Amino acid sequence: MSADCIFCKIVANDIPSSKFYEDDEVIAFHDIRPIAPVHFLIVPKGHVESLAGCDDSHQALLGKILLLAPKLAAQFGLKGFRTMINTGREGGQEVFHLHIHVFGGGDTLPKI
Repeated sequence: MSADCIFCKIVANDIPSSKFYEDDEVIAFHDIRPIAPVHFLIVPKGHVESLAGCDDSHQALLGKILLLAPKLAAQFGLKGFRTMINTGREGGQEVFHLHIHVFGGGDTLPKI
């Protein structure tokens, strides 16, 4: 845990969130600034600053997060969805605690 990290505070239940999934390693909650009808985050409970800070010891956790994304997306009726991991300030990361965005629903997502 990092004392200054908002996601660590959410994990510790020090800050409220719209959490809808939790297990021993991760939590999932709705984004406070959604860009799609469904937009949630999957966040590991242990503090890792970004994807660039991961190493071989994070392999199982990263796999778990990626496999969890479609299961949680299906709970919201998404047949298709997008995942995004912003890494570093230049990569658009705003909260420096590893997290994956999962979003979809409607036709609002830009085509890349």
